[in-house]
Amino acid sequence: MEELKCYMPKTLKEALEIKAKVDVIPLAGGSDLMVSHKRTMGLTPVFEKPVMIIRNLPELKRIYRNDKGECCIGAGCTSEEIAENTLCPWHLRQAASRMGAIGLRNSATIAGNIANASPKGDTPGPLYLLDARVKLSSVRGDREELVSDFIVKFRQIDLQPDELITEIIVPYSEDDFDYIFWHKVGTRKANAISKITVSQAIKFNKDDTVADYRVSATATGAKTNRSRDVENIIIGKKITPELTEQVIEAFDKVISPRAMPEFRREATRRMIRRFLSESAKRPKGKVIDTYEGYSVTGAPTPRS
Repeated sequence: MEELKCYMPKTLKEALEIKAKVDVIPLAGGSDLMVSHKRTMGLTPVFEKPVMIIRNLPELKRIYRNDKGECCIGAGCTSEEIAENTLCPWHLRQAASRMGAIGLRNSATIAGNIANASPKGDTPGPLYLLDARVKLSSVRGDREELVSDFIVKFRQIDLQPDELITEIIVPYSEDDFDYIFWHKVGTRKANAISKITVSQAIKFNKDDTVADYRVSATATGAKTNRSRDVENIIIGKKITPELTEQVIEAFDKVISPRAMPEFRREATRRMIRRFLSESAKRPKGKVIDTYEGYSVTGAPTPRS
């Protein structure tokens, strides 16, 4: 059996010191890493570098509001911990609650889901939508970067050799938007890789013009897609069927044609159309659901 050198720091400071000296692979949940390093049935995974286990570092397990009111999520927080914590944004709770089976949700971490840089990742869609930032730490200090910039392209991230992802910061409160939407298209509600997920949010001015509109979609190219140029088409205007179709047509041009067979593209069109048309009616409920005849009212809560 091959020997594997393993580091088990007890504090974040110790972990950063190790990362500065040794080229190690950080491992928290391992749900992606164990799969990507597997060989065949009956054989243990092989890692090309030493592994540093950071799953139990207390500094990476916190969820709190900072002095700006932003939601700060430790890199080591699992999907299940995020799904159950009401400090976390609604969109992110929805994505986390539908990520794989229960066992995976109790092991997979938010940092791993981001660092995996898969275009089908569950959490990047909401994080792009909400302008979330990733905090990167090293012995040299900390820096922050938008998640949408940190994920450069398929399987590529902007992480320096001595850095660790330590926190995800989301500038969000439930009052930021009047209506919100998240939907995953898959073979099951959970325990299935997404065929596509769409996140949307909108805020109106008092005169019914749009103050803010956002839309992001996963599994639509080499990375999650969000376009501020598309969103700006509708901002400052009242929603009309014609304007809605302009937004749909513009977003249609943003997503990759190779990643989007027609059924996915049409599903995206329908979700955008549904959300904008229903929002324009100014319903009482905050959550706009996917299907006509089925609505969710009251305070946003994670769906089971």
